Amino acid sequence: MAAAVRAKRTTAAALVSDAFARIAADDPALRAFTAIFPERAHETAARIDATIAAGGDPGPLAGVPFAAKNLFDVRGVITRAGATITADDPPAARDAELIRRFEAAGAVLVGVTNMDELAFGFTTENAHDGATANPHDHARSAGGSSGGSAAAVASGMVPLSLGSDTNGSIRVPSALCGIFGIRPTFGTLSLAGAYPFVTSLDTVGPFARTAADLARAYAVLAGTPETAAEANLGSLRIARLDGFFSEGLLPEARDAVDRVCAALTISARHTLPSARRAREAAFTITAAEGGERHLAALRVRAQDFDFAVRDRLIAGALMPANWYIRARRFRTVFDAELREAFATYDVLVAPATPYVAPLLGQRTIVIDGVETDVRSNVGVFTQPITLGGVPVVAVPVTAPDRLPAGVQLIGPAGSEARLLALAAELERLGAVGAGALPVVA
Repeated sequence: MAAAVRAKRTTAAALVSDAFARIAADDPALRAFTAIFPERAHETAARIDATIAAGGDPGPLAGVPFAAKNLFDVRGVITRAGATITADDPPAARDAELIRRFEAAGAVLVGVTNMDELAFGFTTENAHDGATANPHDHARSAGGSSGGSAAAVASGMVPLSLGSDTNGSIRVPSALCGIFGIRPTFGTLSLAGAYPFVTSLDTVGPFARTAADLARAYAVLAGTPETAAEANLGSLRIARLDGFFSEGLLPEARDAVDRVCAALTISARHTLPSARRAREAAFTITAAEGGERHLAALRVRAQDFDFAVRDRLIAGALMPANWYIRARRFRTVFDAELREAFATYDVLVAPATPYVAPLLGQRTIVIDGVETDVRSNVGVFTQPITLGGVPVVAVPVTAPDRLPAGVQLIGPAGSEARLLALAAELERLGAVGAGALPVVA
């Protein structure tokens, strides 16, 4: 990205101006951004250009505009986290750690993006800020809860963005918007300055349109050297997740996994026997911790919550304590299943979502003749993996005449470099990729 800045003899100021022009043209229809920061962005760009003019090193992301989910602290701005109960909070005293790391590498923050209220949702249909539309079809959802960040990248308004993933909030919108995203190993990236949701499960990470950009962004955020790692497909042991992960799929989602497996010549299949229970445990932990976190506000300001989020938080707050305890204990069972799987395989492949982007406002969808709730079911394949805390790279499968679908590349703890290299190899083979920018009407 930075190399392109210099090769085109452009400036950080020009890149930032172009980003704001795209936002002005495209965002009224998409509603990806909830606030933009032109003064700050132009000041940052000017410093980068001055560094370059003086012969200094502006960093590996020099001049690259980026956006951050509305739950990341921005100095001098109230961190709303998509809610109104936060509107009276004091402005953030400093930037979130990941924003600082991006800007230390030369990237330029241009704004914050829409999300499900308090990160509790999968469709970014926010009762206060409106619904974020999918760049590929404005009648459809961008996914959530990091839908604004995904739509901003998928539409080309910015090359990079930051999101959070508790139960799939990076992987789901990556899939529905047709871009790359990574949920790192639990605890790898700093949560400092990120509004919390579920302490036991929260992670943060970037979105990008290419595997190379995602790898560079992740290296900056993780504070690790960027490596030109190559995935030796001949040596990688890869299996397709079967059983729970092969049920309840519509054809487009199944075809996406088929395409990736064909490119990797995968014949092995593996079953995680407790995947369904792992999803239930993740759901239980999420509801219980989320309800507890917001219980005080629910008692006095329940009317200020999005009603759908409010009801789920209340249900979580009323959950029997032994349910939560049993769910936490079950993590050891599922961790053992994952360790067993990764003793045999280096990478597991699974669908990211059971279907492509649903319509905004759509409540149910029919799968295998059964009417299913859209909002709760779209994360059915991401939630079990959440419980294990292992890294996942979401890769997009796109075609000119179809909505995007996504595939999860799952590895053992600490295997981000391998997964990113595999994503790059799949992109080189033409099996995955964001494709051409969608036409924003």
